Amino acid sequence: MKRIPIGIDGLDKMLNGGLPSSRCILVCGGPGSGKTILSTQFLHYGAVQCGESGLYVSLDENITQLKEEMAGFGWDLEKLEKKGKLAIVDASPIRHLPGEVKIGDLWVGKRDFSLVSLIEVIKENAKKINAKRVVIDPITALTFQYHDVSERRTAILDFFEALSNLGTTSLVTTELRSVTLEREIRAEEFLAHGVILLHVFISEREIVRGIQIEKMRGIEHDNQIRPYKITENGIEVFSQEEPLVGIHITASALQI
Repeated sequence: MKRIPIGIDGLDKMLNGGLPSSRCILVCGGPGSGKTILSTQFLHYGAVQCGESGLYVSLDENITQLKEEMAGFGWDLEKLEKKGKLAIVDASPIRHLPGEVKIGDLWVGKRDFSLVSLIEVIKENAKKINAKRVVIDPITALTFQYHDVSERRTAILDFFEALSNLGTTSLVTTELRSVTLEREIRAEEFLAHGVILLHVFISEREIVRGIQIEKMRGIEHDNQIRPYKITENGIEVFSQEEPLVGIHITASALQI
């Protein structure tokens, strides 16, 4: 199976070379865990090192602030946009549609229209730059619109299939309700081709960050929780260090 390197050396080693090509991967973590940094690092590496155009679709982050924050890691997103190597789309207005929207002679519920609209936005913009990598950050707000479990599962499955059909390798971020090891597994994790978890713990009054490949269909991978840090160069994963299974973790994990 063709591998797509993320551009984070330790994480690519855990994946034995990178993500499986043309798959939809979920990146889960609490606030401040580095989901957006990891996703942007994936796009930046693809554009600069691999010559692969990327599409970043924001459902939450302010685009101006995103560019400013990522510039702190030495990533000039504006420059990549001008070269046609990156497209950044603010899709947050989709979340603020009225209860029903009229399309032709039909009235379509907000939930259906939101996901349909998002998929069309992704398709249109991915085609413009021939994107090979796609990031959706985050999908949490859309999935929480579905209170019925079966409706939510169907919508997520349709969304993931639409991404896979583009032929792109996609990262979709989502918030964890809890960052403790004992947590509820949500539908997104079952339906995605792969799941990467970003844990943030308190151990002996220190913040400890751990990254885990919960699953990755079709490839062998390291599923242990390995330490990582957010540095001036982005995320750094220490794949050769001992797993974090033996550390003492407080009753409640830290969310920052």
